[in-house]
Amino acid sequence: MDVVVFGAGSLGSLLGGLLAREHAVTLVGREEHVRAVREDGLRITGEIDDVVRPQASTTVPDATDLAIVTVKAYDTPAAVEALSGCDCDGVLSLQNGMGNEERLAALDTDILAGTATYGAIQAEPGGVRCTGRGEVVLGPPDDGQSALADRIGDAFREAGIETTVAADMPRRLWEKLAVNAGINATTALARVPNGALADPPLAEVARRAARETARVARERGVDLSEDDAIAALESVVEATADNESSMYRDVQAGRRTEVDAINGYVADSDVDTPVNDMLAALLGGWERERNLRD
Repeated sequence: MDVVVFGAGSLGSLLGGLLAREHAVTLVGREEHVRAVREDGLRITGEIDDVVRPQASTTVPDATDLAIVTVKAYDTPAAVEALSGCDCDGVLSLQNGMGNEERLAALDTDILAGTATYGAIQAEPGGVRCTGRGEVVLGPPDDGQSALADRIGDAFREAGIETTVAADMPRRLWEKLAVNAGINATTALARVPNGALADPPLAEVARRAARETARVARERGVDLSEDDAIAALESVVEATADNESSMYRDVQAGRRTEVDAINGYVADSDVDTPVNDMLAALLGGWERERNLRD
């Protein structure tokens, strides 16, 4: 399969690198990273140790079988613009937050939703560190099955990526949102690794954010119980205890966060969500103070 990864940062580089072991992959990213990959290949370290040689570019090619989008949620409109001239069979979003698939639907192709629990950090140009093996789950953004999803699932598994093709992506996306709503903003504001959310007082903040997310999901017609949301949250906290969330790393680096597409998305509902309201407001205020957003 011919694959383009748009947004070759941490996760995009890791998954693109793994796919490159069996498929023709082009990483689309920043100039410095692209140049390093062209010159010396992509070095994968950590729990996976390999050097692969995908193609690398700062622009999207004219055609591909699959485009994987891994940019930040607020950069999805840029992804739509960049991919609009690319003839591809389908686009798979492996992004954080909600609303990405709806924006990508402006493209004249099939759109798939996905989640990925592989841990990745891009420490330097031309390299990515795998901080934890995980799973990719993908499928149509609405409940149902898709021949394209089955084909992509087979391609991922051929490259050694643990992959599930799911027919219930809306519930899975909301469950992931509940996990991210609880972990990301809480760790970013408290400046702590994920494992700190296993104990009071931060554990209750994260749980309340996840509970609120489950309530919003049900208001939107998705069957996600509060107990299931909490169980998913606590499982990720335990499995990634030593990790720093992507939002915490963004704050450390002085970058804009994805809070609008996570806690802000939960807060933008008719359901009472005081914890998500507060988390979104605090991070939004931090970003405005640093001129990171309009």
